Amino acid sequence: MTTIMVVTMIALLLLGFPMMIPLITAAVIGFYMMFNGFGQMDTLIQQMMAGIRPASLIAVPMFILAADIMTRGQSANRLIDMVMSFIGHIKGGLAVSTAASCTLFGAVSGSTQATVVAVGSPLRPKMLKAGYSDPFTLALIINASDIAFLIPPSIGMIIYGVISGTSIGELFIAGIGPGLLILVMFSAYCIVYAIVKDVPTEERASWKERATAVQKALWPLGFPVIIVGGIYGGIFSPTEAAAACVLYAVLLEFVVFRSLKMHDIYAIAKSTGLITAVVFILVAVGNGFSWIISFAQIPQAILEAVGVNDAGPTGVLIAICISFFVACMFVDPIVVILVLTPIFAPAIAATGLDPVLVGILITLQVAIGSATPPFGCDIFTAIAIFKRPYWEVIKGTPPFIFMLILAAALLIMFPQIALFLRDVAFR
Repeated sequence: MTTIMVVTMIALLLLGFPMMIPLITAAVIGFYMMFNGFGQMDTLIQQMMAGIRPASLIAVPMFILAADIMTRGQSANRLIDMVMSFIGHIKGGLAVSTAASCTLFGAVSGSTQATVVAVGSPLRPKMLKAGYSDPFTLALIINASDIAFLIPPSIGMIIYGVISGTSIGELFIAGIGPGLLILVMFSAYCIVYAIVKDVPTEERASWKERATAVQKALWPLGFPVIIVGGIYGGIFSPTEAAAACVLYAVLLEFVVFRSLKMHDIYAIAKSTGLITAVVFILVAVGNGFSWIISFAQIPQAILEAVGVNDAGPTGVLIAICISFFVACMFVDPIVVILVLTPIFAPAIAATGLDPVLVGILITLQVAIGSATPPFGCDIFTAIAIFKRPYWEVIKGTPPFIFMLILAAALLIMFPQIALFLRDVAFR
């Protein structure tokens, strides 16, 4: 049964069907073979509906909506201008500003693809004009955008939390340390690159210009305060924080900045609705597929076949990292989280691993895979936005992928990078 399901999925993917079709087809085939017919098909439908029933998932469309409002408004540009005013003049400062801007925008959007658009669109032309090569620029943008998957809020963390039953609030706080670590690593590489390539520096901003930039960015900086401060202070749950972000974004862009008008609401709502529909269909179908493979005890058979059941905690973490990283090179991150998390759940429970640490590592791996050839989703987002050929987009990615893998190794060796803030906030 397992072989037939896998072959069906691969064949449909190669034929160009969207990911939801291979998943549901494989699930239906598995259901037919287990129950000898379709007489109890309502059971599979119930499992799919159960996948989108958790109240925590309400946070997903909320964060998508808030990110869409900010991207179309002034918040993203104000954050970028503030970062540029302080570090744009140092060697490699423009590249470091790009990485820092991705981190800041990640703290208000939770989406890697939204970050590629919001930060990449204004900063790529500036980097090219300053003398950075296009492959380096594109690689920096799509890989620095992965930090948005780690810095709260994170749509990937929400999906993992719902599937595994792990506290989403704890996951959010635990993602801050690894996200900042990757920012430091990327910044160091950008400075070295600029020195080696002798990239000219930007003009130093005056303190008056910096004060003005900070003043303009104060309102957008309220987003991470609402999310992290609200959850840490026990004021909001993650879902309530998402709703508060939407209200804050509406007030900011429509009332304070007046960058958007009432006629923009339709386009924003339509975009958010389309993205949310795709995400929720994938979650529903993925949950049905996960139920089929769990009912058939396929996860236990796979783990036993590859020897993970006999591995210690470190071995299980390494196996998780490799599996999620490779899978996200080919498949959408949300689908990978939905399918692979239940497979590794028995090994995680048996070894007593902290589910928050596992969630951070999984989130990091799907972020890496999202920017890794051949089919990382951020690669194709960059191709669509910047109108550049595939090989040019991926040419500069190897150094960044190496740094991300190094960050994962450091997390395995030193879990407190992720767990320190979690322990301070929740223990």
